[in-house]
Amino acid sequence: MTSFLRPALVCFAVLTALTGVAYPLVVTALSQAAFPHEAAGSLVTVNGKVVGSELIGQHFTDPKNFWGRPSATAPAPYNAAQSGGSNLGPLNPALADAVKARIEALRMADPGNTAPVPVDLVTASASGLDPHISVAAALYQVQRVARTRGLRPEAVQALVAQQAEGPLLGFLGEPRVNVLRLNLALAGLHTR
Repeated sequence: MTSFLRPALVCFAVLTALTGVAYPLVVTALSQAAFPHEAAGSLVTVNGKVVGSELIGQHFTDPKNFWGRPSATAPAPYNAAQSGGSNLGPLNPALADAVKARIEALRMADPGNTAPVPVDLVTASASGLDPHISVAAALYQVQRVARTRGLRPEAVQALVAQQAEGPLLGFLGEPRVNVLRLNLALAGLHTR
């Protein structure tokens, strides 16, 4: 029996050391050397203070800020420890009710805006953590943000265009805007 047990335990120990310790350490060291910003979580800092990550959305509710996609994470929006969608199908009445409530909230925040509401402002992403919105969703919010901040709508619209990111690799996906980056750039605009 020991002739079988000893080689199995040695093999287990060696593979654990290789795949559980050595490999993760090597990959971590290489990623930190080659991609230090990304390996550190793509953190966004302002005046030396971390204010968020480029990869995880934040729950902005102040009308002076651009709002991101709704988040279905629990117990709080954009909870990275509970990443996931709502799992509500397109025919589920709960999803329809949630979308109606979100549209109503957007209309109440900007009563003069009669434009169609972009779908990404009323539906959560699959992860519930998406930090981006479409350019259309950002443009939909320009009038509200400009009015509440006392800015010219043209200046806010130009800021959206400046912050817009093209499709990944030039052809994957749609142009988008990182909400955190947009709100940080917005904080730098002067009032009229």
